[in-house]
Amino acid sequence: MKYVRMKCPVRLRIILRGSTATCMVIHSTLVREAIAQLYREGPWKLYRGVVPPLLVKTLQGTLLFGLQDTFMHQLSDVHFIPPLLLPAFAGLGVGMVEALVFTPFERVQNVMQNSSNDCNLPTLRSVLSRFRSESLSSGFYRGLMPTMIRNAIGSSLYFGLKDPVQSMLWQQGLSPGASSFMSGVLNSMIISLPLYPLSVLVANIQAQVVGGPRGAWQSGVMLWNSRQRSVALLYRGGSLVIFRSCLTWGITTAIYDSLERHTFKANNSK
Repeated sequence: MKYVRMKCPVRLRIILRGSTATCMVIHSTLVREAIAQLYREGPWKLYRGVVPPLLVKTLQGTLLFGLQDTFMHQLSDVHFIPPLLLPAFAGLGVGMVEALVFTPFERVQNVMQNSSNDCNLPTLRSVLSRFRSESLSSGFYRGLMPTMIRNAIGSSLYFGLKDPVQSMLWQQGLSPGASSFMSGVLNSMIISLPLYPLSVLVANIQAQVVGGPRGAWQSGVMLWNSRQRSVALLYRGGSLVIFRSCLTWGITTAIYDSLERHTFKANNSK
């Protein structure tokens, strides 16, 4: 498996979990090139592989915030963990569970959105059939370990920073809704910048169907060499992906906090 800039069509399709735009992440494509390719290919290929991220985004918020509350309650009895660090520790567990649940979705998504697989695996059914014939580590759960590391670190940082950043913004005079939104935006930026290379690695590992090394370290070395050992090339297209992530998590945080405030008021009024 070689991580090279492919001559086959590439497309700009933003993936709905925080971290990657397949075209730019896998192929190191410039934004303007991806948009031009998108225009030529039309809407059918634009929405190829949209089902997995749509399902993930529908379930993700419920899983993350629900598990966070559960883990916080369980860890509150562990006396050696300082109360201020409880959200971060709970977030580690949330990220691990998230990876176990959603890695198969992300794997299918990355395969379908890699244009080099269009001929051999043209439909969602063909991708699922292919993966069912393989072992879990080669099929649905390929790239599980780097995905779990990325999600665990990201969730830990998000939940650990969420309330302190929101309180700081609130003290600066922002409304509760605005402070929640900006908290999500700032946290996502802090998380996405250092974790973006790991997301690039995950996307490249998962987008491949056959051949190549299975190990994350070996894949990382090949990816680094394919980007000419350049950090700038590794982060190419990252600005658009990080902007998308900031906007998504800003909205998600604002909605969750708003629902939490309304629920709290409703319970107190009874």
